[in-house]
Amino acid sequence: MRAPPCFTRGTIMEHVHTARTETIGSRENGFARSSDGALDIRLSNPAGNRLGTNPEQLVAIAWSASFASSLKHAADIRRIKLHADVRIYANVELSSDDQGYVVGVRLDIYLPGLDREIASALVEAARLECPYCRATHGNIHASYNLV
Repeated sequence: MRAPPCFTRGTIMEHVHTARTETIGSRENGFARSSDGALDIRLSNPAGNRLGTNPEQLVAIAWSASFASSLKHAADIRRIKLHADVRIYANVELSSDDQGYVVGVRLDIYLPGLDREIASALVEAARLECPYCRATHGNIHASYNLV
């Protein structure tokens, strides 16, 4: 079954990819797997002592990988060669307020060998392109820092 097209700002977007997963149980004692079998993991609460990952770790990996691709694309357009040691350190924080749980994200971006002004321009371009940044803009606190 194909997913319906996404609608953004009145424009029908071209479908690129659909990830399908199944989760059994919850973050405290669940399991999750992808339909293609590439991902098969045990879920656990970060405060618990059970082996497994938690949703915040999965979001951190997904967001940082997507941001890294957007960063590479922004550099390619500008004909800037990125060092092979580019790193994205993602911090996804789960907090609570009087209305429930909230998520915050901080990406610390390491771009060795680039002038800080050029690096800042690439980070801003990637922030505007990255699907995770765009999807959550204005919905959660997110910061993007050069380190």
